[in-house]
Amino acid sequence: MHYFIINKPYGMLSQFTREADHHRVLGDLHDFPKSVYPVGRLDRDSEGLLILTDDKQLHTRLLNPKWGHQRSYWVQVEGIPGEEAMQKLRGGVPIRAKKKSWTTLPARAELLGITPVSEPRDPPVRVRQTIPDSWLELTLTEGKNRQVRRMCAAVGFPVLRLIRHRIEGLSLEQLSQKPVKSLAKTEMYASLGLST
Repeated sequence: MHYFIINKPYGMLSQFTREADHHRVLGDLHDFPKSVYPVGRLDRDSEGLLILTDDKQLHTRLLNPKWGHQRSYWVQVEGIPGEEAMQKLRGGVPIRAKKKSWTTLPARAELLGITPVSEPRDPPVRVRQTIPDSWLELTLTEGKNRQVRRMCAAVGFPVLRLIRHRIEGLSLEQLSQKPVKSLAKTEMYASLGLST
């Protein structure tokens, strides 16, 4: 079996099939074995950590909501959220997607005092001189479609940039600024807090 972690760049689809000639896909990063596919997704406008494997047991364990695992995101938002907005994010936010409403599970939400260290984005995030921006760290144990973006919008702070930097004990730092890293099964499972 094969295990990879990657740093998916902005503008790339979390898949191997091009839907149009100009689309960037995961196969542009590395010559992966044909048997692997991503565990979960990051939308085209999001960046960061993604797991690729052909281990069906790992896929099941990470994608089944009953096994909720922690995923942490650095989120650049328009504006500076106050304590009321942060408490809403921590307690659960009513959001809507695919014509259904639900309230998100409690999350960890912190306002970061500094800009996290990350790869420059191409194209860069637009800057508006009259509106400040800020960075949050959100840690979730669920993964609904575009959930982080919907949560931040629901409390009045649109997302400018979204980077998943950690999944349980795996982090972007392990990539050492490379786009792809192969891991042994024991290292992958241990980093995710799973037994082999």
